[in-house]
Amino acid sequence: MEFNLARYLPDNYLLSLFYLFVLIVILFNVSRLILTKVIGSLTGNFDSYWSKVIFSPKFLSQLSWPIPLQLAYFAPEIIVDLPVNTGVVIKRISLAFLSIMVVRIFTTLLNEFNDVYSTFEQSKQRPIKGIIQVIVILLHCVGFIVMIAALADKEPWYLLSGLGAMTAVLLLVFRDTILSLVAGIQLTTNNLIQVGDWIELKQFGADGDVIDIALHSVKVKNWDNTVTSIPTHKFLENSFVNYRAMQESGGRRIKRSLFIDVSTVRFLTEKEIEKFSHFRLLSKYIADKQVELLDHNKKFEDGVVSYSRRMTNIGTFRIYLENYLKQHPMIHKEMSIMVRQLASGENGIPLEIYAFVNDVRWVYFEKAQSDIFDHIFSVIDEFGLYVHQNPSGHDFQKIYEK
Repeated sequence: MEFNLARYLPDNYLLSLFYLFVLIVILFNVSRLILTKVIGSLTGNFDSYWSKVIFSPKFLSQLSWPIPLQLAYFAPEIIVDLPVNTGVVIKRISLAFLSIMVVRIFTTLLNEFNDVYSTFEQSKQRPIKGIIQVIVILLHCVGFIVMIAALADKEPWYLLSGLGAMTAVLLLVFRDTILSLVAGIQLTTNNLIQVGDWIELKQFGADGDVIDIALHSVKVKNWDNTVTSIPTHKFLENSFVNYRAMQESGGRRIKRSLFIDVSTVRFLTEKEIEKFSHFRLLSKYIADKQVELLDHNKKFEDGVVSYSRRMTNIGTFRIYLENYLKQHPMIHKEMSIMVRQLASGENGIPLEIYAFVNDVRWVYFEKAQSDIFDHIFSVIDEFGLYVHQNPSGHDFQKIYEK
């Protein structure tokens, strides 16, 4: 026996519309209760990642809309004596709302999919948030066209045919979106940036970790806990520094100079050579160097001092620092270790420490660097050298005391 809802509605179509509205509200709440509570509780124990997408409460709640909207769409055929114009309006509005809800359902599904995908390690290397946002924008454009077509009682293709003349306007409106989409694809494809990377983009004052890569912007949490939002396409227009390779290498570079007062550079005395020969870090160097210098100086037995070679305090100090770094527990032994002398200038002779700390963490790195230079400044006096600095009030006071 065929069920006819019209038989149970009053003849007054206004009262029938009210009853139908109440029925739609009840149907919506019942369908949402069934989908979110019953089905949600039955599928809540599923361990699959993707079951969390399909059976998420938000997505199931969105699915409860199409059924009452379809009932509203067929209302003109159910209600007796409903004016034709009123029925057409109800159909158009119902179809417009149905197109909106379909877009919302797919948007929710895509966002839930992205949330689950973000829990995978692969998402840091290949984020899809930008692609999801592009698809959502396209869905909203299609939904908007279908909604306008439904309200105007026209075919969607009729409205699409008029978009050709608006192409230039659309390109202007969506210029940043198109640029950001292309930039996002290039950044992801070439693996230039990932969530969690430490980057530095001086043009925008960004220096910190990437916390989000979206379609239009990349968010960077700076070291002072501020957040900088940078347009995605700016990463292709401006150069930026990515410290990921440094972090993956396991070594963080020390490249820092101390300036030696030129007036304190001299040859070592025999007494100093004897003293340094008992230093654990210099004993082998002193022994080998003495043999080398003795063999060289034998060629010049005419007594001309300028021809002979002798050990200097700055050269011995440089070797001491190299050996000190090589045995230091915080220095990476498989990376470059070097102490070199740069060109002298108005501030003295730069002696540069070039080495890598074996832990890339900032606090550990700074601790290691400070520990090394604490030792350097403390031991330099043993070699008869002074660190150059501009005269201060304390320096003038010592002169007057003399």
